[in-house]
Amino acid sequence: MLYNLVVEFQDKLDSIPLLRWIVGIMWQVEFRAFAAVLISFSLALWQGPGVIAWLQRKKIGDTAEFGHEEINRLMQGRSGVPTMGGIFLCGSILVTTALLADVWFNRYIQISLIVLVWMSGVGAIDDWLKLTSSQRKPGSRDGLYSWEKLVFQVGLGLVVGYFVYTAAKLPDAHVLNLPLQRTYPPTAVKDFVGLRLDLAPSVIVLGVGAFAVLCAFFMTGFSNAVNITDGMDGLAGGNMVITSFALMVLAYISGHANTAYFLLVPYVPGSAELMVLAGSMAGATLGFLWFNAHPARVFMGDTGSLALGALMGYIGVVTRNELLLPVIGAVYVIEISTVMMQVSWFKWTKRKYGEGRRIFPSTPIHHGFHMIGWKETQIVTRSYIVSAVAVVIALVTLKLR
Repeated sequence: MLYNLVVEFQDKLDSIPLLRWIVGIMWQVEFRAFAAVLISFSLALWQGPGVIAWLQRKKIGDTAEFGHEEINRLMQGRSGVPTMGGIFLCGSILVTTALLADVWFNRYIQISLIVLVWMSGVGAIDDWLKLTSSQRKPGSRDGLYSWEKLVFQVGLGLVVGYFVYTAAKLPDAHVLNLPLQRTYPPTAVKDFVGLRLDLAPSVIVLGVGAFAVLCAFFMTGFSNAVNITDGMDGLAGGNMVITSFALMVLAYISGHANTAYFLLVPYVPGSAELMVLAGSMAGATLGFLWFNAHPARVFMGDTGSLALGALMGYIGVVTRNELLLPVIGAVYVIEISTVMMQVSWFKWTKRKYGEGRRIFPSTPIHHGFHMIGWKETQIVTRSYIVSAVAVVIALVTLKLR
């Protein structure tokens, strides 16, 4: 909104020497992206204490029940800690993005705010039903059913995929960006500056149906993956900070023609504005981490984790880097993969041998590490290391084409 107001009154601001600099910096998406980090961080710090106090008054806290006696013992310290901290996390992202991004004309930003509000709303309903069930009459539902959440996630992903597809101004924004594949024929820098390159003959251009399905898959998958990872102090939040900065880089590359052509990756006009959204995610999550660091004073709950994961998938799809997301979000992928492997193996062995068997001591895998003797702070810190290395690997592969 602030950006749009500056653009609207650009001529008047230019005529006032003391205010002319505002126009110059607001035109720079890079400045607005890093300003978003600082503003969303400040908003999260400002809102945090009040929201935490409100949650404590409402007695909206975790019960520390993990379905495993040893894990319950190890995690007993988190009992009663307020959850639904995603309220101020997502609120900070929403306010900052609306303030600094092009919300009036950029379709990608408009859709992203819908994703944020929708997924945080679904998560908030689920959290509220689960955490207040004991305060309601017996038999009241304990959260949303799994199929209900899946319907909301997949349905949103399909609709978002359709509108993202139709918002694209070039066929480049529909390309399936395969690892190591060149989107454009190699071209000397002097030959593409200020021009538009044609797509390489070998690239795959997706139709609207395939694009929408791909969008729904990655938004739903990472939404659930971040949700599963949110099980230790600072685990999901800290990794999201690292991931968000990587998403800022991807949005910058895809949204600037010369950079995209140089790296031979798809150029998506308008996607650079998503740098502001990614910066808001990084700053807000960093502010949330202030209260979520060990020992945590609050947890994000489904309210925050579902929205953050969906936005991660959304930015990946818009910038045509969804196939790079499993590398950037390696920790999230490992977490949800171990759960799927454990559940599948347990069910199969139960049918075959009459009793279920496990691959890991416990899942999600962070609890498995906890059971074999790793301290919670070790698990979280090492996950940050894995995320940082994975991000470096992902960004390096952009040049290997």
